[in-house]
Amino acid sequence: MRPALPALTAILMGLAAPAPAQLGGPALPVQSPAAPELLQRELDRAFDALRTAPDEAGGRMAEAAVRQLWSRQATPAVALLLNRGIRTLRGGQAADALEDFDAAILLEPRLADSWHWRAQAHAAVGDRQGAAGDLRESLRLEPRHFPALVTLSQLQEEARDASGALRSFRAALEIHPRLAGGAARLRELVRAAEGEAM
Repeated sequence: MRPALPALTAILMGLAAPAPAQLGGPALPVQSPAAPELLQRELDRAFDALRTAPDEAGGRMAEAAVRQLWSRQATPAVALLLNRGIRTLRGGQAADALEDFDAAILLEPRLADSWHWRAQAHAAVGDRQGAAGDLRESLRLEPRHFPALVTLSQLQEEARDASGALRSFRAALEIHPRLAGGAARLRELVRAAEGEAM
């Protein structure tokens, strides 16, 4: 049974308002990290809402809840480093951003989002092997990290592995069926994979 939008709204109660969605997700708010057990229970609820969202609006709300809960895993120092790295990466200075992401991972190596951000920076400087390694670690730490699966799919597509790109994107859609632009992207990847198989 799919939850109604009021149930999704309840998941967002007590969370900070997210920044507008952008490529790679919003920057992290600086706040104290949540207790791990409580955070895990909240994440489980948010991922369940993400998987069962009745429409795109519900999907956006549940995604915002997941991203806010991920941000609460970061200490203030790590959040500051990540925010600076994200700004630098979006400003086209990926090599400089890598330094901030390296420092964030050194301080808190169990934060899946840090590994995903560093993967994007590695990809931006052309280090596909480094990006793939960081994505593997992000997914090891949080197998439901759908943005890491989307980034992996993009890397596989760029490497002309259409079948792999399709598999990774389908895995992301299993976690987040209402992913923005997901249906159109899936159609493109299916066509590419079918062409590859011919």
